[in-house]
Amino acid sequence: MLAQAIRKKLGKAGKEEKGFTLIELLAVIVIMGIIAVIAIPMISGLINNTGDKADLATARQIYEASRMYVTSELDGSAGSVTINIISSSAANSTTGATARIGLQEKKYLEDPILLPSTKTEITGGTVVYENGQLKTDGAITIFVDGSSTAKRTYSAAQILNTKL
Repeated sequence: MLAQAIRKKLGKAGKEEKGFTLIELLAVIVIMGIIAVIAIPMISGLINNTGDKADLATARQIYEASRMYVTSELDGSAGSVTINIISSSAANSTTGATARIGLQEKKYLEDPILLPSTKTEITGGTVVYENGQLKTDGAITIFVDGSSTAKRTYSAAQILNTKL
């Protein structure tokens, strides 16, 4: 009742206001802008970090495939060997070069295998063992786009500390 009396005095008899004022709308827009400025870099960093972790998990799967290869094809003794992910060039009778069969051709890896972060096909690479252990630096090298310059290289520590 008091509210109605005040409205009559102020000239707003029976008229209900609906909606927001311009100031309220601008305040909401400013707050949303501040949230966007903070959230966008965090989200893009999270996406990049996820891609890197997915690539590392793929390298770990390649390592596990190479371990199965060593166990079944090399009787468990890796020694010092470089294992191709995909086979190298075919045997050449004139130069005496021999074909090196890769993990994909031996069916230890799927064909094709993609790098998760870029969705590009892995076109080559190696897993390197020294004295029966994964090489400390450059243990796994992955090539993409058919180029030896577009590559990812992982150390033994990175591979062995990755959880699948």
